[in-house]
Amino acid sequence: MRTYEVRTYGCQMNVHDSERLSGLLEDAGYARAATGERPDVVVFNTCAVRENADNKLYGNLGHLAPVKAEHPGMQIAVGGCLAQKDRDTITRKAPYVDVVFGTHNIGSLPVLLERARVQQEAQVEILESLDVFPSTLPTKRESAYAAWVSVSVGCNNTCTFCIVPALRGKEKDRRPGDILAEVEALVAEGVSEVTLLGQNVNAYGVEFGDRQAFSKLLRACGEIEGLERVRFTSPHPAEFTDDVIDAMAETPNVMPSLHMPLQSGSDRLLREMRRSYRSAKYLGILERVRERIPHAAITTDIIVGFPGETEEDFLETMRVVRESRFASAFTFQYSKRPGTPAADLPDQVPADVVKDRYGRLVDLVNEIAWEENKAVVGRTVELMVAEGEGRKDSETQRLSGRAPDNRLVHFAAPEEPVRPGDMVTVEVTYAAPHHLVADRVLSVRRTRSGDAWEARAAAPASAGVGLGMPTVGVPAPLPDAPACR
Repeated sequence: MRTYEVRTYGCQMNVHDSERLSGLLEDAGYARAATGERPDVVVFNTCAVRENADNKLYGNLGHLAPVKAEHPGMQIAVGGCLAQKDRDTITRKAPYVDVVFGTHNIGSLPVLLERARVQQEAQVEILESLDVFPSTLPTKRESAYAAWVSVSVGCNNTCTFCIVPALRGKEKDRRPGDILAEVEALVAEGVSEVTLLGQNVNAYGVEFGDRQAFSKLLRACGEIEGLERVRFTSPHPAEFTDDVIDAMAETPNVMPSLHMPLQSGSDRLLREMRRSYRSAKYLGILERVRERIPHAAITTDIIVGFPGETEEDFLETMRVVRESRFASAFTFQYSKRPGTPAADLPDQVPADVVKDRYGRLVDLVNEIAWEENKAVVGRTVELMVAEGEGRKDSETQRLSGRAPDNRLVHFAAPEEPVRPGDMVTVEVTYAAPHHLVADRVLSVRRTRSGDAWEARAAAPASAGVGLGMPTVGVPAPLPDAPACR
Protein backbone atom coordinates (compact mmCIF):
# COMPACT_ATOMS: atom_id res chain seq x y z
CA MET A 1 0.00 0.00 0.00
CA ARG A 2 1.44 3.38 -1.03
CA THR A 3 1.55 6.11 1.59
CA TYR A 4 0.92 9.85 1.31
CA GLU A 5 1.36 13.14 3.11
CA VAL A 6 -0.48 16.43 2.44
CA ARG A 7 1.28 19.70 3.23
CA THR A 8 -0.98 22.73 3.41
CA TYR A 9 -0.54 26.50 3.20
CA GLY A 10 -3.10 29.28 3.42
CA CYS A 11 -6.64 29.84 4.57
CA GLN A 12 -9.41 27.68 5.98
CA MET A 13 -10.60 26.82 2.48
CA ASN A 14 -7.21 25.27 1.72
CA VAL A 15 -7.23 23.34 4.99
CA HIS A 16 -10.65 21.95 4.12
CA ASP A 17 -9.51 21.15 0.56
CA SER A 18 -6.64 19.17 2.08
CA GLU A 19 -9.16 17.09 4.01
CA ARG A 20 -10.74 16.26 0.66
CA LEU A 21 -7.38 15.44 -0.92
CA SER A 22 -6.70 13.05 1.96
CA GLY A 23 -10.14 11.49 1.51
CA LEU A 24 -9.58 11.05 -2.23
CA LEU A 25 -6.22 9.38 -1.73
CA GLU A 26 -7.51 7.01 0.93
CA ASP A 27 -10.51 6.21 -1.25
CA ALA A 28 -8.00 5.31 -3.98
CA GLY A 29 -6.17 2.89 -1.69
CA TYR A 30 -3.41 5.08 -0.23
CA ALA A 31 -2.63 5.23 3.49
CA ARG A 32 -1.29 8.14 5.45
CA ALA A 33 2.40 7.97 6.18
CA ALA A 34 3.17 7.49 9.86
CA THR A 35 5.01 10.24 11.69
CA GLY A 36 8.67 10.24 10.65
CA GLU A 37 8.09 7.87 7.75
CA ARG A 38 9.01 8.85 4.18
CA PRO A 39 5.76 9.00 2.17
CA ASP A 40 5.45 7.60 -1.35
CA VAL A 41 3.40 10.64 -2.40
CA VAL A 42 3.79 14.21 -1.12
CA VAL A 43 1.03 16.66 -2.03
CA PHE A 44 1.57 20.41 -1.67
CA ASN A 45 -1.71 22.33 -1.35
CA THR A 46 -0.53 25.87 -2.04
CA CYS A 47 -1.61 29.45 -1.44
CA ALA A 48 -0.98 32.36 -3.83
CA VAL A 49 -2.12 35.07 -1.41
CA ARG A 50 0.78 34.87 1.03
CA GLU A 51 3.92 36.90 0.48
CA ASN A 52 6.75 34.90 -1.11
CA ALA A 53 4.45 31.89 -1.50
CA ASP A 54 6.27 30.79 -4.63
CA ASN A 55 9.72 31.03 -3.02
CA LYS A 56 8.54 28.91 -0.09
CA LEU A 57 7.11 26.30 -2.43
CA TYR A 58 10.22 26.00 -4.60
CA GLY A 59 12.43 25.93 -1.53
CA ASN A 60 10.48 23.03 -0.07
CA LEU A 61 10.35 21.27 -3.41
CA GLY A 62 14.13 21.64 -3.59
CA HIS A 63 14.49 19.89 -0.23
CA LEU A 64 12.52 16.95 -1.58
CA ALA A 65 14.43 16.64 -4.86
CA PRO A 66 17.36 14.58 -3.47
CA VAL A 67 14.95 12.44 -1.43
CA LYS A 68 13.01 11.60 -4.58
CA ALA A 69 16.22 10.94 -6.51
CA GLU A 70 17.10 8.26 -3.95
CA HIS A 71 13.60 6.74 -4.14
CA PRO A 72 12.52 6.56 -7.81
CA GLY A 73 8.95 5.48 -7.03
CA MET A 74 8.24 8.60 -4.97
CA GLN A 75 5.81 11.15 -6.46
CA ILE A 76 5.30 14.87 -5.82
CA ALA A 77 2.07 16.72 -6.61
CA VAL A 78 1.40 20.47 -6.40
CA GLY A 79 -2.14 21.81 -6.22
CA GLY A 80 -4.07 24.79 -4.91
CA CYS A 81 -4.04 28.47 -5.76
CA LEU A 82 -0.37 28.79 -6.71
CA ALA A 83 -0.71 25.82 -9.05
CA GLN A 84 -3.77 27.42 -10.63
CA LYS A 85 -1.77 30.62 -11.17
CA ASP A 86 1.66 29.31 -12.22
CA ARG A 87 0.66 26.19 -14.18
CA ASP A 88 3.55 25.10 -16.42
CA THR A 89 6.03 27.26 -14.50
CA ILE A 90 6.10 24.71 -11.69
CA THR A 91 7.28 21.82 -13.87
CA ARG A 92 9.80 24.11 -15.58
CA LYS A 93 11.36 25.24 -12.30
CA ALA A 94 10.96 21.84 -10.63
CA PRO A 95 10.99 19.21 -13.40
CA TYR A 96 10.87 16.39 -10.86
CA VAL A 97 7.28 17.30 -9.92
CA ASP A 98 4.91 14.60 -11.19
CA VAL A 99 1.49 16.28 -11.02
CA VAL A 100 0.20 19.86 -11.10
CA PHE A 101 -3.53 20.38 -10.56
CA GLY A 102 -5.69 23.45 -9.94
CA THR A 103 -8.36 24.59 -7.52
CA HIS A 104 -11.16 23.40 -9.80
CA ASN A 105 -10.06 19.79 -10.26
CA ILE A 106 -8.80 18.44 -6.95
CA GLY A 107 -10.91 15.34 -7.62
CA SER A 108 -8.52 14.41 -10.45
CA LEU A 109 -5.50 13.88 -8.19
CA PRO A 110 -5.56 10.04 -7.89
CA VAL A 111 -6.01 9.64 -11.67
CA LEU A 112 -3.23 12.13 -12.44
CA LEU A 113 -0.83 10.37 -10.06
CA GLU A 114 -1.50 7.02 -11.72
CA ARG A 115 -1.18 8.51 -15.20
CA ALA A 116 2.14 10.12 -14.28
CA ARG A 117 3.39 6.81 -12.89
CA VAL A 118 2.41 4.82 -15.98
CA GLN A 119 3.48 7.37 -18.60
CA GLN A 120 6.62 8.43 -16.70
CA GLU A 121 6.00 12.11 -17.37
CA ALA A 122 4.54 15.07 -15.54
CA GLN A 123 0.78 15.59 -15.71
CA VAL A 124 -0.55 19.16 -15.65
CA GLU A 125 -4.32 19.62 -15.48
CA ILE A 126 -5.77 23.06 -14.74
CA LEU A 127 -9.48 23.58 -15.28
CA GLU A 128 -10.82 27.11 -15.73
CA SER A 129 -14.13 26.44 -14.00
CA LEU A 130 -15.47 24.13 -11.35
CA ASP A 131 -16.21 20.63 -12.63
CA VAL A 132 -17.54 18.95 -9.48
CA PHE A 133 -18.46 20.78 -6.27
CA PRO A 134 -15.67 19.78 -3.86
CA SER A 135 -18.05 18.87 -1.03
CA THR A 136 -19.24 15.85 -3.03
CA LEU A 137 -15.73 14.36 -2.86
CA PRO A 138 -14.52 11.94 -0.17
CA THR A 139 -13.24 13.79 2.91
CA LYS A 140 -10.84 12.73 5.64
CA ARG A 141 -11.77 15.02 8.53
CA GLU A 142 -8.99 16.16 10.80
CA SER A 143 -11.16 16.60 13.87
CA ALA A 144 -13.63 14.22 15.46
CA TYR A 145 -15.61 17.00 17.13
CA ALA A 146 -15.42 20.09 14.86
CA ALA A 147 -15.74 20.36 11.09
CA TRP A 148 -15.60 22.77 8.17
CA VAL A 149 -18.63 22.82 5.87
CA SER A 150 -18.41 24.73 2.58
CA VAL A 151 -21.51 26.65 1.57
CA SER A 152 -19.93 28.15 -1.55
CA VAL A 153 -16.69 28.46 -3.47
CA GLY A 154 -15.37 31.41 -5.44
CA CYS A 155 -16.10 35.11 -5.12
CA ASN A 156 -17.86 37.77 -7.20
CA ASN A 157 -15.98 40.73 -5.72
CA THR A 158 -13.10 42.50 -7.48
CA CYS A 159 -10.89 43.74 -4.61
CA THR A 160 -7.73 45.14 -6.20
CA PHE A 161 -5.37 43.41 -3.74
CA CYS A 162 -6.93 39.94 -4.01
CA ILE A 163 -6.24 37.26 -6.59
CA VAL A 164 -8.72 34.71 -5.22
CA PRO A 165 -11.55 35.39 -7.73
CA ALA A 166 -9.10 34.78 -10.59
CA LEU A 167 -8.00 31.48 -9.05
CA ARG A 168 -11.22 30.11 -7.59
CA GLY A 169 -13.65 31.67 -10.04
CA LYS A 170 -17.10 33.18 -9.65
CA GLU A 171 -19.20 32.23 -6.65
CA LYS A 172 -20.88 28.83 -6.81
CA ASP A 173 -23.47 28.07 -4.13
CA ARG A 174 -24.51 24.70 -2.78
CA ARG A 175 -28.18 23.95 -2.33
CA PRO A 176 -29.33 24.45 1.28
CA GLY A 177 -30.57 20.88 1.52
CA ASP A 178 -27.14 19.52 0.57
CA ILE A 179 -25.43 21.67 3.20
CA LEU A 180 -27.86 20.68 5.95
CA ALA A 181 -27.60 17.00 4.98
CA GLU A 182 -23.82 17.22 5.38
CA VAL A 183 -24.16 18.91 8.77
CA GLU A 184 -26.66 16.30 9.96
CA ALA A 185 -24.34 13.49 8.82
CA LEU A 186 -21.44 15.09 10.69
CA VAL A 187 -23.50 15.40 13.88
CA ALA A 188 -24.45 11.72 13.56
CA GLU A 189 -20.72 10.93 13.53
CA GLY A 190 -20.14 12.87 16.76
CA VAL A 191 -19.32 16.38 15.51
CA SER A 192 -20.81 19.12 17.69
CA GLU A 193 -19.31 22.24 16.10
CA VAL A 194 -19.38 23.27 12.44
CA THR A 195 -17.89 26.30 10.72
CA LEU A 196 -19.65 27.37 7.53
CA LEU A 197 -17.09 28.37 4.91
CA GLY A 198 -17.20 30.65 1.92
CA GLN A 199 -14.90 33.19 0.32
CA ASN A 200 -17.77 35.63 0.89
CA VAL A 201 -19.97 33.53 3.11
CA ASN A 202 -22.81 36.00 3.66
CA ALA A 203 -23.29 36.42 -0.11
CA TYR A 204 -24.53 32.85 -0.07
CA GLY A 205 -27.70 32.55 -2.15
CA VAL A 206 -26.67 34.98 -4.89
CA GLU A 207 -26.58 32.17 -7.44
CA PHE A 208 -30.20 31.17 -6.83
CA GLY A 209 -31.50 34.66 -6.08
CA ASP A 210 -32.29 34.53 -2.35
CA ARG A 211 -30.79 37.49 -0.49
CA GLN A 212 -31.73 36.00 2.88
CA ALA A 213 -30.45 32.52 2.14
CA PHE A 214 -27.56 32.76 4.60
CA SER A 215 -29.66 33.89 7.56
CA LYS A 216 -32.16 31.12 6.73
CA LEU A 217 -29.27 28.64 6.69
CA LEU A 218 -28.11 29.78 10.14
CA ARG A 219 -31.62 29.36 11.54
CA ALA A 220 -31.93 25.91 9.95
CA CYS A 221 -28.66 24.86 11.61
CA GLY A 222 -30.26 25.87 14.89
CA GLU A 223 -32.85 23.15 14.44
CA ILE A 224 -30.35 20.30 14.11
CA GLU A 225 -30.42 18.28 17.31
CA GLY A 226 -26.98 17.63 18.77
CA LEU A 227 -25.30 20.54 16.97
CA GLU A 228 -24.01 22.70 19.80
CA ARG A 229 -21.96 25.34 18.01
CA VAL A 230 -22.22 27.03 14.62
CA ARG A 231 -19.63 29.50 13.33
CA PHE A 232 -19.00 31.04 9.92
CA THR A 233 -16.22 32.82 8.07
CA SER A 234 -15.73 35.20 6.41
CA PRO A 235 -18.47 37.71 5.66
CA HIS A 236 -18.06 40.86 3.57
CA PRO A 237 -19.18 44.15 5.18
CA ALA A 238 -20.80 45.37 1.96
CA GLU A 239 -23.32 42.52 2.02
CA PHE A 240 -23.73 42.02 5.75
CA THR A 241 -27.42 42.55 6.44
CA ASP A 242 -29.54 42.86 9.57
CA ASP A 243 -31.32 39.55 8.94
CA VAL A 244 -27.97 37.81 9.55
CA ILE A 245 -27.53 39.74 12.82
CA ASP A 246 -31.06 38.72 13.85
CA ALA A 247 -30.36 35.08 13.01
CA MET A 248 -27.15 35.17 15.07
CA ALA A 249 -28.94 36.72 18.04
CA GLU A 250 -31.99 34.46 17.90
CA THR A 251 -30.38 31.09 17.13
CA PRO A 252 -28.90 29.68 20.37
CA ASN A 253 -26.23 27.50 18.78
CA VAL A 254 -24.86 30.27 16.52
CA MET A 255 -21.87 31.50 18.47
CA PRO A 256 -21.33 35.16 19.50
CA SER A 257 -18.22 35.61 17.39
CA LEU A 258 -17.79 37.45 14.12
CA HIS A 259 -14.78 37.78 11.83
CA MET A 260 -15.42 40.93 9.78
CA PRO A 261 -12.53 41.99 7.49
CA LEU A 262 -11.89 45.76 7.60
CA GLN A 263 -8.74 45.98 5.43
CA SER A 264 -8.51 49.79 5.91
CA GLY A 265 -10.23 52.52 7.87
CA SER A 266 -9.59 55.10 5.14
CA ASP A 267 -12.58 55.67 2.87
CA ARG A 268 -10.23 56.79 0.10
CA LEU A 269 -8.24 53.56 0.30
CA LEU A 270 -11.37 51.44 0.56
CA ARG A 271 -12.41 52.99 -2.74
CA GLU A 272 -8.99 52.20 -4.24
CA MET A 273 -9.29 48.65 -2.93
CA ARG A 274 -12.75 48.35 -4.52
CA ARG A 275 -14.22 47.51 -1.15
CA SER A 276 -17.82 48.58 -1.63
CA TYR A 277 -18.39 49.98 1.89
CA ARG A 278 -16.98 52.86 3.91
CA SER A 279 -15.84 53.13 7.50
CA ALA A 280 -19.17 54.54 8.74
CA LYS A 281 -21.06 51.55 7.36
CA TYR A 282 -18.52 49.17 8.86
CA LEU A 283 -18.79 50.74 12.32
CA GLY A 284 -22.57 50.74 12.02
CA ILE A 285 -22.59 46.99 11.46
CA LEU A 286 -20.47 46.44 14.56
CA GLU A 287 -22.74 48.70 16.59
CA ARG A 288 -25.85 46.75 15.56
CA VAL A 289 -24.15 43.42 16.26
CA ARG A 290 -23.25 44.54 19.77
CA GLU A 291 -26.74 45.90 20.39
CA ARG A 292 -28.21 42.46 19.68
CA ILE A 293 -25.29 40.34 20.96
CA PRO A 294 -23.58 42.32 23.78
CA HIS A 295 -20.81 39.78 24.45
CA ALA A 296 -19.90 39.20 20.79
CA ALA A 297 -16.16 39.06 20.10
CA ILE A 298 -15.34 40.69 16.78
CA THR A 299 -12.10 40.01 14.89
CA THR A 300 -10.81 41.38 11.60
CA ASP A 301 -8.18 41.57 8.84
CA ILE A 302 -6.21 44.78 8.21
CA ILE A 303 -3.70 45.68 5.48
CA VAL A 304 -0.99 48.28 6.17
CA GLY A 305 0.85 50.04 3.37
CA PHE A 306 -1.59 49.64 0.49
CA PRO A 307 -0.28 51.64 -2.52
CA GLY A 308 -0.79 55.36 -2.00
CA GLU A 309 -1.48 55.06 1.73
CA THR A 310 -0.66 58.35 3.44
CA GLU A 311 -0.11 58.98 7.12
CA GLU A 312 -3.63 60.44 7.22
CA ASP A 313 -5.04 57.25 5.69
CA PHE A 314 -3.18 55.18 8.25
CA LEU A 315 -4.46 57.31 11.12
CA GLU A 316 -7.99 56.72 9.85
CA THR A 317 -7.34 52.99 10.18
CA MET A 318 -6.10 53.51 13.72
CA ARG A 319 -9.27 55.51 14.49
CA VAL A 320 -11.55 52.75 13.24
CA VAL A 321 -9.57 50.15 15.19
CA ARG A 322 -10.01 52.17 18.38
CA GLU A 323 -13.74 52.48 17.81
CA SER A 324 -14.18 48.85 16.77
CA ARG A 325 -12.60 47.33 19.90
CA PHE A 326 -11.49 44.15 18.15
CA ALA A 327 -10.86 41.03 20.23
CA SER A 328 -8.01 40.29 17.84
CA ALA A 329 -6.87 41.18 14.34
CA PHE A 330 -4.88 39.57 11.56
CA THR A 331 -2.60 42.38 10.43
CA PHE A 332 -0.62 42.31 7.18
CA GLN A 333 2.06 44.42 5.56
CA TYR A 334 0.95 44.95 1.97
CA SER A 335 3.02 43.09 -0.59
CA LYS A 336 2.52 42.89 -4.33
CA ARG A 337 0.55 39.90 -5.55
CA PRO A 338 1.35 39.41 -9.24
CA GLY A 339 -1.85 39.29 -11.23
CA THR A 340 -3.75 41.75 -9.04
CA PRO A 341 -4.60 45.33 -10.12
CA ALA A 342 -2.97 46.76 -6.99
CA ALA A 343 0.42 45.34 -8.01
CA ASP A 344 0.60 47.88 -10.83
CA LEU A 345 -0.60 50.90 -8.86
CA PRO A 346 1.78 53.86 -8.47
CA ASP A 347 2.93 55.23 -5.10
CA GLN A 348 4.01 51.96 -3.56
CA VAL A 349 4.74 52.76 0.09
CA PRO A 350 8.43 52.46 1.15
CA ALA A 351 9.17 49.34 3.17
CA ASP A 352 10.49 51.24 6.20
CA VAL A 353 7.27 53.32 6.36
CA VAL A 354 5.13 50.18 6.12
CA LYS A 355 7.15 48.51 8.87
CA ASP A 356 6.77 51.51 11.18
CA ARG A 357 3.01 51.73 10.64
CA TYR A 358 2.62 48.00 11.03
CA GLY A 359 4.37 48.12 14.42
CA ARG A 360 2.15 50.95 15.62
CA LEU A 361 -0.98 49.11 14.49
CA VAL A 362 0.03 45.85 16.15
CA ASP A 363 0.72 47.70 19.42
CA LEU A 364 -2.75 49.25 19.32
CA VAL A 365 -4.47 45.98 18.39
CA ASN A 366 -2.72 44.17 21.26
CA GLU A 367 -3.53 46.95 23.72
CA ILE A 368 -7.23 46.84 22.87
CA ALA A 369 -7.34 43.03 22.78
CA TRP A 370 -5.79 42.90 26.24
CA GLU A 371 -8.32 45.40 27.58
CA GLU A 372 -11.17 43.43 26.05
CA ASN A 373 -9.82 40.18 27.52
CA LYS A 374 -9.48 41.76 30.97
CA ALA A 375 -13.19 42.52 30.85
CA VAL A 376 -13.85 38.77 30.71
CA VAL A 377 -11.96 38.03 33.97
CA GLY A 378 -14.39 36.76 36.59
CA ARG A 379 -16.90 35.61 34.00
CA THR A 380 -18.12 32.01 33.87
CA VAL A 381 -17.85 30.46 30.41
CA GLU A 382 -18.36 27.02 28.89
CA LEU A 383 -15.42 25.78 26.84
CA MET A 384 -15.19 23.10 24.22
CA VAL A 385 -12.00 21.22 25.06
CA ALA A 386 -9.58 21.49 22.15
CA GLU A 387 -6.79 19.32 20.84
CA GLY A 388 -3.32 20.80 20.48
CA GLU A 389 -4.21 24.48 20.96
CA GLY A 390 -1.82 25.38 23.79
CA ARG A 391 1.90 25.13 23.06
CA LYS A 392 2.84 25.25 26.77
CA ASP A 393 -0.02 23.17 28.13
CA SER A 394 2.26 20.27 29.04
CA GLU A 395 4.54 22.61 30.99
CA THR A 396 1.74 24.39 32.83
CA GLN A 397 -0.36 21.25 33.38
CA ARG A 398 -3.26 23.03 31.71
CA LEU A 399 -5.62 22.08 28.92
CA SER A 400 -7.08 24.42 26.31
CA GLY A 401 -10.51 25.16 24.95
CA ARG A 402 -12.54 27.65 22.99
CA ALA A 403 -15.18 29.84 24.58
CA PRO A 404 -18.44 30.51 22.73
CA ASP A 405 -16.96 33.79 21.46
CA ASN A 406 -13.96 31.79 20.15
CA ARG A 407 -11.47 33.17 22.67
CA LEU A 408 -8.72 30.70 23.53
CA VAL A 409 -8.76 29.72 27.22
CA HIS A 410 -6.10 27.67 28.99
CA PHE A 411 -7.65 25.97 32.01
CA ALA A 412 -6.49 23.91 34.96
CA ALA A 413 -6.86 20.20 34.29
CA PRO A 414 -9.77 18.93 36.41
CA GLU A 415 -9.61 15.78 38.48
CA GLU A 416 -12.17 14.17 36.20
CA PRO A 417 -10.55 13.22 32.87
CA VAL A 418 -11.73 15.29 29.92
CA ARG A 419 -11.29 14.68 26.21
CA PRO A 420 -11.22 16.98 23.20
CA GLY A 421 -14.84 17.65 22.33
CA ASP A 422 -16.03 17.53 25.94
CA MET A 423 -17.37 20.70 27.58
CA VAL A 424 -16.06 22.32 30.76
CA THR A 425 -17.46 25.29 32.65
CA VAL A 426 -14.75 27.52 34.09
CA GLU A 427 -14.25 30.86 35.79
CA VAL A 428 -11.77 33.10 33.95
CA THR A 429 -9.04 34.25 36.34
CA TYR A 430 -6.39 35.92 34.14
CA ALA A 431 -6.16 37.73 30.83
CA ALA A 432 -3.34 38.16 28.32
CA PRO A 433 -3.58 39.86 24.91
CA HIS A 434 -4.04 36.61 23.00
CA HIS A 435 -5.54 34.19 25.51
CA LEU A 436 -7.31 33.77 28.83
CA VAL A 437 -6.53 31.53 31.82
CA ALA A 438 -9.06 29.79 34.04
CA ASP A 439 -7.72 28.28 37.25
CA ARG A 440 -11.19 27.28 38.48
CA VAL A 441 -13.08 24.48 36.74
CA LEU A 442 -16.67 24.44 37.92
CA SER A 443 -18.03 21.44 36.03
CA VAL A 444 -17.31 18.90 33.31
CA ARG A 445 -19.78 17.64 30.71
CA ARG A 446 -18.78 14.56 28.76
CA THR A 447 -20.17 14.62 25.23
CA ARG A 448 -20.75 12.51 22.15
CA SER A 449 -17.95 14.48 20.53
CA GLY A 450 -15.60 13.39 23.29
CA ASP A 451 -16.71 9.81 22.69
CA ALA A 452 -15.97 10.26 18.97
CA TRP A 453 -12.53 11.66 19.71
CA GLU A 454 -11.79 8.78 22.09
CA ALA A 455 -12.84 6.23 19.48
CA ARG A 456 -10.63 7.86 16.86
CA ALA A 457 -7.71 8.05 19.28
CA ALA A 458 -8.03 4.33 19.95
CA ALA A 459 -7.68 3.60 16.23
CA PRO A 460 -4.19 3.04 14.71
CA ALA A 461 -2.21 6.27 14.82
CA SER A 462 -1.53 8.19 11.62
CA ALA A 463 -0.08 11.52 10.64
CA GLY A 464 -2.34 14.47 10.00
CA VAL A 465 -2.53 17.00 7.23
CA GLY A 466 0.56 19.15 7.71
CA LEU A 467 -0.13 22.85 8.26
CA GLY A 468 3.21 24.26 7.16
CA MET A 469 6.57 22.83 6.31
CA PRO A 470 8.45 20.61 6.80
CA THR A 471 6.97 19.01 9.90
CA VAL A 472 4.48 16.17 9.88
CA GLY A 473 1.90 15.65 12.57
CA VAL A 474 -1.61 16.21 13.83
CA PRO A 475 -2.48 19.91 13.64
CA ALA A 476 -4.68 21.83 15.99
CA PRO A 477 -8.21 21.43 14.64
CA LEU A 478 -9.91 24.46 13.16
CA PRO A 479 -6.87 26.72 13.39
CA ASP A 480 -7.22 30.50 13.37
CA ALA A 481 -6.47 31.82 9.92
CA PRO A 482 -7.64 34.76 7.94
CA ALA A 483 -9.78 34.11 4.92
CA CYS A 484 -8.37 34.53 1.44
CA ARG A 485 -10.01 37.92 1.04
